[in-house]
Amino acid sequence: MRWQVIVPVKPAVQAKTRLEADPRLARAIALDTISAALETLEVDRVIVVTGDVRLATELTDTVAERVTIIAEPEPTGIAAAIALALDQIAESAPRAVLLGDLPALTPDDLGVALRAAERVARGFVPDRDTGGTTLVTAAPDTELLSRFGDGSAARHAALGLVRLHIPRDSTLRRDVDTREQLDAAAALGLGVRTRQALQNPDD
Repeated sequence: MRWQVIVPVKPAVQAKTRLEADPRLARAIALDTISAALETLEVDRVIVVTGDVRLATELTDTVAERVTIIAEPEPTGIAAAIALALDQIAESAPRAVLLGDLPALTPDDLGVALRAAERVARGFVPDRDTGGTTLVTAAPDTELLSRFGDGSAARHAALGLVRLHIPRDSTLRRDVDTREQLDAAAALGLGVRTRQALQNPDD
């Protein structure tokens, strides 16, 4: 099964306020997440929804193949971003929403989750630490439902999404909102853009 994966990305100047990251680091984290999704065998296409013009330009210049970029003229939240993307995907396709804050994500770990999702109508993967969610999925001809935000894992379970049993140490569960979470993700191995942004913060 080949998935259509939506990645909503806030403009970098608005992102990662708890991490106290500059826009370059926030953008690097999103780009590494998108790159990992593109390298995942189970992914057919990645749909990036963002109001970040520079991020869109970098994607166009570097990894345009199999990426659809949807520009948000006025970002109004993750639910609206997801809705914009779903309007451009046939419901007959398997669809997923992947949050763009997974700088250690590997294609193998995302592939494991997407293969597990093939066995359920709707699934979700909780993050490791906060009760949030990093991935939701919907099988072909099934409406995709999502309620991202604080405590979203419980909300997704209440909606009837099936928790996918992904190991706690999976890179898919290592989202980054704080410096401590970034350090934990770094122990697993960060993507190349995030490493560069941390090593050369003034570039």
